[in-house]
Amino acid sequence: MRADLHVHSNASDGTDAPAEVIRRAARAGLDAVALTDHDTVAGHEPARRALPDSLTLVPGMELSCRLAGHSVHLLAYLFDPGHPELAAELARIRDDRVLRARAMVRRLAELGVDVSWDQVAAIAGPAVVGRPHIARAMAASGAIAEPREAFTLDWIADGGRAYVDRYALEPVHAIRLVQAAGGAAVLAHPRAGREGHVSDTQIARLAAVGLAGVEVFHPDQPDSERASLLALTHDLGLLASGGSDDHGHLTGHRIGSKIAAADVYQRLISMTTGAQPWRAN
Repeated sequence: MRADLHVHSNASDGTDAPAEVIRRAARAGLDAVALTDHDTVAGHEPARRALPDSLTLVPGMELSCRLAGHSVHLLAYLFDPGHPELAAELARIRDDRVLRARAMVRRLAELGVDVSWDQVAAIAGPAVVGRPHIARAMAASGAIAEPREAFTLDWIADGGRAYVDRYALEPVHAIRLVQAAGGAAVLAHPRAGREGHVSDTQIARLAAVGLAGVEVFHPDQPDSERASLLALTHDLGLLASGGSDDHGHLTGHRIGSKIAAADVYQRLISMTTGAQPWRAN
């Protein structure tokens, strides 16, 4: 069982359509893939329609949270997307993403970057707008050579000159919302270095309120951190999950580069009641 439990499509900030994500997952030899777009489930149904017989789709989502002033993310799996309170929070998060992106574009303009909201909106299309869309607009304008250069303190990294904060959930509340919707929550890339470092103590506190696991295996997480997190998940009885965090060409089409162990996949399925994995009809 080869399961990549963290993959994005152009329903949020990936570059490939959900159906193409499914085709690439099948070509990578995966048995299961979780589509975990930011704060949306819009990609699930087109992904489901593209499923071959060989592949299982795990419906999921990457949920925006904020812990001690830093951005953190929870991977939510197999929840009921129609749960009223969860759905309401997701709508609020998505609405605030638009307000925040507009504000960041204004700050970039003040810094002399020739980008407009119309350009960012055209890149995002119907997707949930995020910083990678702004980064792609910056690259298209010539302000930077490639999108990854936008994520510095000069531009739109956390605390950067054009950075604007946005609404996000407190993780304890988010974990309880996901549980109430029948799902399970896994802490995404806590030591990947792109955002706030989540300490052992903070992880233990989240485990005490129902966190199901930690994303241990991630392309941007150093080997030393993986070893430390493996020991911590063992001590706390948490799932040691894994995934590629693939965003299409933005991350080098790395789907399947990191996976979760078979027993982790099976335990995740067994602890959820909000939805079931999908197979081809």
